[in-house]
Amino acid sequence: MEMKKRALVSVSDKAGVVDFCKGLVQNGFEIISTGGTAKALQAAGISVIGISEITGFPECLDGRVKTLHPNVHAGLLAMRSNPEHMKQLEELNINTIDIVCVNLYPFKATLQKGADFAECIENIDIGGPTMIRAAAKNYQDVAVIVDPADYSKVLEELAAGGVTLETKKYLQYKVFAHTAQYDSLISNYLAGQLGITFPDTVTFTYDKAQEMRYGENPQQNAVFYKEPFVPEGCLSAAKQLWGKELSYNNINDANGALELLKEFGSTPAVVACKHANPCGVGIGDSIHQAYMRAYESDPVSVFGGILAINGTVDEATAEEINKIFIEIVMAPAYTDKALEILEQKKNIRLLQIDNISARRKSTAFDMKKVYGGLLVQQYDECLIKGEDMGLFSSKAPVEVSTLPSGKQKNTYGCGVVTDRMPSQEEVETLMFAWKVVKHTKSNAIVIGKPGRTTGIGMGQTNRIWAAQQAIAHAGDEAKGSVMASDAFFPFPDCVEECIKAGITAIIQPGGSIRDKESVELANANGISMVFVGDRHFKH
Repeated sequence: MEMKKRALVSVSDKAGVVDFCKGLVQNGFEIISTGGTAKALQAAGISVIGISEITGFPECLDGRVKTLHPNVHAGLLAMRSNPEHMKQLEELNINTIDIVCVNLYPFKATLQKGADFAECIENIDIGGPTMIRAAAKNYQDVAVIVDPADYSKVLEELAAGGVTLETKKYLQYKVFAHTAQYDSLISNYLAGQLGITFPDTVTFTYDKAQEMRYGENPQQNAVFYKEPFVPEGCLSAAKQLWGKELSYNNINDANGALELLKEFGSTPAVVACKHANPCGVGIGDSIHQAYMRAYESDPVSVFGGILAINGTVDEATAEEINKIFIEIVMAPAYTDKALEILEQKKNIRLLQIDNISARRKSTAFDMKKVYGGLLVQQYDECLIKGEDMGLFSSKAPVEVSTLPSGKQKNTYGCGVVTDRMPSQEEVETLMFAWKVVKHTKSNAIVIGKPGRTTGIGMGQTNRIWAAQQAIAHAGDEAKGSVMASDAFFPFPDCVEECIKAGITAIIQPGGSIRDKESVELANANGISMVFVGDRHFKH
């Protein structure tokens, strides 16, 4: 039996498939096809062998079964170098299949359009993955194409005498990468349908978005991958309007700025960020006012930093930004004049991010890679647990208990724990500072005045250093500021620093065994202190 050169073509993405099949025919191949692909090829004048002619069995169950047949899979899996395999094909009158061109039912696109469960399940491909996996297993004899981008390379090599073994191995790799992502999307979708947050095994899939010149440092190679379903208001969804490509550090730092910006909703806000930490934050009645407040918070650190802005950048704001060197500006919109001004700077990068204030979906994960494992947690979306319980307008209940050592412990609830209640202005500023400290690397202290930070201390190995750093950065502006701490005060020394600096109110989680000392010291000096209950460590 003389084996004919045959290609099996069945694709959901029909881009380029007609020209590809014309090229296959020119290289002596017969085309086997199914369903809609067969109709598209026949409409283009390409002769097609229907899959039923190969299997001797009609497509059935609404097309669910058409290629799952020995006449197909024996033709794919037979090793041409194995005489027994070839003898069996001849005895069974089965022709080999030398090229498989298949991409799968559009499960990803079905999810993206928000289809219901039944439609999603119906778009799980069965025959397609089976065929391409079979072809890829027999890579030395079969070239299998799942990506239209590879059509031209395959045709070029066929014209030169045949698809090379090197290319077949590359195509084999792409098959299993393709099916791994496909199955990952399905399993994660089904876990979500069952409400399983942390499954026993987990696979995450990402698409390469950008190869980078280097990573954190020039000696490190790096790539940026994006999620298959790009959420609103994130860097993966950004449109770059101006400037060179983002670097590894740019993306990491910009993400820190975006996370904090989202805390302010529709209130005009500007976050200046350096090394993924906020260095100046401002809110106001306009974006221009918010920018000036953010800049004036720490002009030294803002230089060379990243700006995240939740409103339209106008001409006046652009003029101010251009007075210093800024790496990146991210905003939902720019006026034409603002763009004209900002594009005068060659090294600035301008990003447009629609819905920049959009919050994360509840299914999003915060992940940190460690050597030999992966830490996965839900994002810290909570701001203040007691906010709806009159946090600033009532006194926290106090329960006194005795520790095993015999020492007394004061356990305070959420609310004001000092004699003096905070003023309305202090309440607003405490809330502002609490939002900022939540997104500052621990140990973290943020001090601020209405609408702006005055000093930020971050990433310290003890809390008193973070407090001293924030107060030192603020200088004279510390007087009259409020303070936010991402975790409790282990000692009253932070309150002592507040007294010396003239800070008037403090917001912190509470929960230290020495809370009573901090509260009594605040009371003795007229400082208002609020316990929140929730900690916001960020590492």
